[in-house]
Amino acid sequence: MSFRGLFRAIAISVVLATPAAAAPRCGTGSFEAWLDDFKTEAAAKGISQSAIASGLSGVTLDKSVLSRDQSQRVFSQSFEEFSGRMIPPRLTRGANMLKQYGSLLSRIEKEYGVPAEVLVAIWGLETDYGVNIGKFSTLRSLATLAYDCRRPELFRAELIDALRIVDRGDLAPSEMRGAWAGELGQTQFMPSSWIKYAVDFDGNGRRDLLRSAPDVLASTANFLAGHGWQRGKGWETDGANFAVIKQWNKSEVYSKTIAHFATQLSRAP
Repeated sequence: MSFRGLFRAIAISVVLATPAAAAPRCGTGSFEAWLDDFKTEAAAKGISQSAIASGLSGVTLDKSVLSRDQSQRVFSQSFEEFSGRMIPPRLTRGANMLKQYGSLLSRIEKEYGVPAEVLVAIWGLETDYGVNIGKFSTLRSLATLAYDCRRPELFRAELIDALRIVDRGDLAPSEMRGAWAGELGQTQFMPSSWIKYAVDFDGNGRRDLLRSAPDVLASTANFLAGHGWQRGKGWETDGANFAVIKQWNKSEVYSKTIAHFATQLSRAP
């Protein structure tokens, strides 16, 4: 799981881990019976039977996901500790990525107003520029977390959106592998963010945040633009866009690390 996913999961736990948040039927009876009930709900919400069958047939409870979810600890590293560990190993490659994808990043900045350095910083911190996107079955993870009673409504909605990704042809279920809490792709989008912000920037008819660098980077820019990114304004902690970076990740430490990494990239030779 990416560090962003860890921070998100911690924040969700704090806000939603209350009895009032529990959905009816969560954690009661067998997982198989729960899944059958969920399939009926998905169909009622417009998901095709083919997407339901291909996405959920044979899905089983993943106890390792529950174990990870229940053993989270609040992140305690300081900004100095975290940024000092995360930025230096990624800086040289990040500078190379700015050059390699320079033309693409310029087109994206023209379209969405988000500078290349910010996108490359996020890309590097999330998955080492697409190297480590995660190996958990997204649909299995989301079904497991939706069945569990900690945050069922949140993950039921994410599971519906994961099936929508299948339904509209962006990914096949077998391709949907990522972090344990359901994040997908090279910058770790939850399915709901994928549905709302993913774009087909390479023009091949699919929004592919697993393999297409144009789609990955443009979709990340679209997310930031959709949360109020101000074209031409700064991104450091005293800049106009730092609040938008915090919409990407609400952890102050992580958000400051993104901003600091982007600034270092902007100064790279």
